[in-house]
Amino acid sequence: MAGQADIEKGTAVACPVVVHPAGDAFAPRAEQLAARLGVVVCAEPAPDALLLRVDEKGISLVGSGMELRGDLTRMLPRIRQGALQRELLVRAARTKGATAPWAIDATAGLGEDSLLLAAAGFRVTLYERDPVIAALLADALERAANEPQLKGVVSRMTLVEGDSVAALWGLSDALDAGAAAAQPDVVLLDPMFPERHKSASVKKKMQLLQRLESPCGDEDELVRAALAAHPRKVVIKRPAKGPYLAGVKPSYSIAGKAVRYDCLVPPPRLA
Repeated sequence: MAGQADIEKGTAVACPVVVHPAGDAFAPRAEQLAARLGVVVCAEPAPDALLLRVDEKGISLVGSGMELRGDLTRMLPRIRQGALQRELLVRAARTKGATAPWAIDATAGLGEDSLLLAAAGFRVTLYERDPVIAALLADALERAANEPQLKGVVSRMTLVEGDSVAALWGLSDALDAGAAAAQPDVVLLDPMFPERHKSASVKKKMQLLQRLESPCGDEDELVRAALAAHPRKVVIKRPAKGPYLAGVKPSYSIAGKAVRYDCLVPPPRLA
C-alpha cells in the first residue's frame, strides 16, 4: 500500500474506546481493528461512549455528538503548485542543495502538514504515538492512496506508530556511533496546544483528540531529541502570538495571521 504504515503491533490505548461496526458488513474489519488496539467491539455502545466507527467511508472517531475522520482530499486545493509554494510550512522547511529531502514529522496527528511536505517533494516519515490517532491516519492514507491526484504524494509518506522522541534519540545514537544512518533534513514539531485554535470546527476536533492524547507535557525533551538527530533545521509550528516551544529562541521565524513557524538551525554536525 502506498503510504506504508508500521502499525501492526497492537498497543493498548490510553483512553478507553470501543470499536463500532456500522453494520454486519463491517464486522470483520472492526474485529481486526479492535484486536490490534486491544479494545472491544460493541454493536450497541452507550450514548456517551467514545467510538471508533467502521463504515463504508472508513474509520472515524465519534463522541459527544462530534465526528472526526481523517480526510486528506480536503488538502487538494492547498497542494496545487501555485498554492503550495505559498504555504508557510513549505517555505519554512525549504532546504538548499537537497535533491531528495527527508523530513520527520514527529507529531503527525492526522497528517495534513506531512502531506504538504510530501507534495513539496519531501520523503516524510510520520510518527504518531497514540494508537487510535494512528489508526485514523492510516485509514486516511489508505483512502488517499486510491485518489489519482494524491497517489504519488502519499507514496512518499511512511507512517510509524510509536514514540518519535525515542526514535530521534535512537537516530542520534546511531549517528554518533558512526553508523551509516541518514540524517533528516527537517524535523517538524507540532505538539498539541489547544489555545492555538479558535474556529468552532477545529475546537471540536481538538476536543475529541484531547480525550485520547493530552497536550505536550515535556517540551524540552521533544526539542532536545529533534536537535539531537542532527537535522538541517527543526521547524516548530506555533500559534502566531504564542511563546517559543520550551523557551528556545529560533534562528528565524515565518509567520502568518494565525500560525508561526519557528526554525532552529543547528550548527553543522562534525564528522
